[in-house]
Amino acid sequence: QGPPGPAACSSASSAGGFSDWLLTNGLPPGKVAILERPVPCSRGGKDRPLHFVAAGQDLEAGDVAFEVPMSLVVTLERVLGDESVAELLTTNKLSELACLALYLMYEKKQGRDSLWYPYIKELDRQRGRGQLAVESPLLWTESELDYLNGSPMRDEVVVRDEGIRREYNELDTLWFMAGSLFKQYPFDVPTEAFPFEIFKQAFVAVQSCVVHLQKVSLARRFALVPLGPPLLTYKSNCKAMLTAVDGSVRLLVDRPYKAGEPIIVWCGPQPNSRLLLNYGFVDEDNPYDRIAIEASLNTEDPQYQEKRMVAQRNGKLAIQKFQVCVGKEKETISEMLPYLRLGYISDPDEMQCILSSEGDTCPVSPCSERAVLDQLVVYLKSRLAGYPTTLDEDESMLADGSLEPKKEVATRLVRLEKKMLHGCLQAANEFISGLPDHTVSPCPALYAPELK
Repeated sequence: QGPPGPAACSSASSAGGFSDWLLTNGLPPGKVAILERPVPCSRGGKDRPLHFVAAGQDLEAGDVAFEVPMSLVVTLERVLGDESVAELLTTNKLSELACLALYLMYEKKQGRDSLWYPYIKELDRQRGRGQLAVESPLLWTESELDYLNGSPMRDEVVVRDEGIRREYNELDTLWFMAGSLFKQYPFDVPTEAFPFEIFKQAFVAVQSCVVHLQKVSLARRFALVPLGPPLLTYKSNCKAMLTAVDGSVRLLVDRPYKAGEPIIVWCGPQPNSRLLLNYGFVDEDNPYDRIAIEASLNTEDPQYQEKRMVAQRNGKLAIQKFQVCVGKEKETISEMLPYLRLGYISDPDEMQCILSSEGDTCPVSPCSERAVLDQLVVYLKSRLAGYPTTLDEDESMLADGSLEPKKEVATRLVRLEKKMLHGCLQAANEFISGLPDHTVSPCPALYAPELK
């Protein structure tokens, strides 16, 4: 191995100001470089290449790639100066992300007078875009959000957007609670200084690069780390993490690298829907990917309360979300069956027998089992039909390789969702094939559980 290289360097002069700022402000020599990757389908060729952190030399697993002193890390402790205020805010109506976003917005207004000017400039260049050069769907247009039609992601975007708006409406609270901090800024209160769309852009940018530090105080838990994301490349099957150690944030790599290769870090156990919403990318090899199927007992059922008690006894709720984890679709269907069988119990004596027993839920009868599985099959086919494209069509579009970035990342997401739904459908059909008597008609159920 060669000697340690500069902490951040690049043949591209655009990274020079950021690198120089880091070194001038105490970043020790490291073993990484800031390189450029072109932006696909850029806006009329006007988008500058994105930066990423790469190995500046050959690395071995366990090497310290870089170490950023806490003096260069933005946390609530640094922003608010008082840990008790930081804790109060985060247990109130404002998240850490909103506080950090507001701080950077005011610092940006300071221009070159701000200590953080080179870092903010770098974040502006990235615009919250991850390794696929795509920003969070929170910043997509309505027509771009149509790429997600049929996916629960569409509703998740609306819910998150409403949450950001609620936080925006509480920003003035932060201004007045942390008055000593904001006296240094000769600007108006937040909601007068910044329109909602500007705050939303800042919030999404902070969301894309914030690091969750472990084993630190609450006020240091969420941190913005220069050389951290979005300059680092996220993967779900990686073990390398940014960690707080002795007054700095350090990255130990978990695999060998050749000089010039992107440095990879773990993004946490998040499904692809969360990765897209937070960071603008989808991981094809994500072992934590999942989708939800919500089942609920019918409130019109005269035996609703008894069934709810049985469900609770078995660790389930009257409205229960079942998580379908990738590769474990059959296990999820098996877990759902006892819950769904409850809906097909109509005899009060049978219900009382179930209540007085210690068992799972219900006896399995051929007709109720067929009814439960038929209901699942109809639901799964209906959910798949809600997407405007089929799985085969998604595969074909991705193989063609000509999709623009947002369309591509959305297609990757819905394709992976459909694969899990097809896995559930296959499992349900296998259970039907395993029934002993295929001549039995499904039991009628006036109060079947609802699926959505």
